[in-house]
Amino acid sequence: METNIILAGVGGQGIVSISFVIDMAAIWQGLKFKQAEVHGMSQRGGAVISHLRVSDSTIHSDLVPKGRGTLVLAIEPVESLRYVDFLSPSGAVVSSTDPYVNVPDYPEVDSVLDAIATLPNHTLVPADKLARQAGSGRAQNMVLLGAGSPFLGLQEELLERGIREAFAAKGEKIQKTNVDAFRAGKAAGAAYRACLAAGITSRQARALIARLIGGVLAPDAVPAWKDVFGQPVGPAVLAALTSDAVGKVNGSADVARQIAASAPSAGDQLPSLLFKA
Repeated sequence: METNIILAGVGGQGIVSISFVIDMAAIWQGLKFKQAEVHGMSQRGGAVISHLRVSDSTIHSDLVPKGRGTLVLAIEPVESLRYVDFLSPSGAVVSSTDPYVNVPDYPEVDSVLDAIATLPNHTLVPADKLARQAGSGRAQNMVLLGAGSPFLGLQEELLERGIREAFAAKGEKIQKTNVDAFRAGKAAGAAYRACLAAGITSRQARALIARLIGGVLAPDAVPAWKDVFGQPVGPAVLAALTSDAVGKVNGSADVARQIAASAPSAGDQLPSLLFKA
């Protein structure tokens, strides 16, 4: 096996911690790894990139060759687009939907996310919201690691062990927060991909997953939400999900079924139907 990873983001977003967790999991799994140093602007907020390669055989270079990347894991969405040319035809992009606006002409966020959504193998997750649900906005990097974990070829229990090792000096509470963030990211990534596979658009999937409790969407809820988004009430549901209204959506099929059963009069009831939690 060979897994070639590009870690992309900006300074201060925790790329080094992601690398540490992956490296430790690889060692415990009996694999070899090589890692390039983090390259980019040394100041907080500057663009940074790191190459990380994991294999069961000898690795001769620490740099990922262009066209052979397994995964671009980006904590900042614009940064994900910089490195698409490193991906193999089957490679994946996993990115946060949350921008780090560090330049005056930062592009419109939805246009960036829509560009990522044109890639055949991609995942978009609301890392900041999921991290804060887990207990700390600083755990965004572990949310992204969770979302990207299915592409790493590493055992989940070893990745979680690596997270605990990485934050051991900070105590059990911080360890738990970061493990919870990892699990939420994994759940949200799976939910997003399931939505796309069912024919739900990226914008609809992004809006829904940003509201889910812990990123969890039950498998039987996916066709129910597909049905809701396909009904006349669908645009109103999307607007409610992307509004400033406070609330989270239970990931079971119940909410979607209640909306579908209430249509076409559901529009007036949407906040109460959607935000049960």
